[in-house]
Amino acid sequence: MSKENFLHLQHSETVVASMAATILSAYIQKGELDDSNEDALIEKAITIAVKLAAVTDQHVKSDEEWVKKGTDSAYLLG
Repeated sequence: MSKENFLHLQHSETVVASMAATILSAYIQKGELDDSNEDALIEKAITIAVKLAAVTDQHVKSDEEWVKKGTDSAYLLG
């Protein structure tokens, strides 16, 4: 009988997990992943993904961060 795992990730966690999966797939394509280093490369991929997300957050502002709420010209409808 297999153990069932259930996850409920927030959107930002899902984005980071997706980036980490992309990074991990590059390690797989390069032939760097094996049973002896799988956990270490997963951790490394997650660390890189979190770093990418943090640097992106510093340089890019979302609509919610810069748009003034109200009726002035900076307000985006919809």
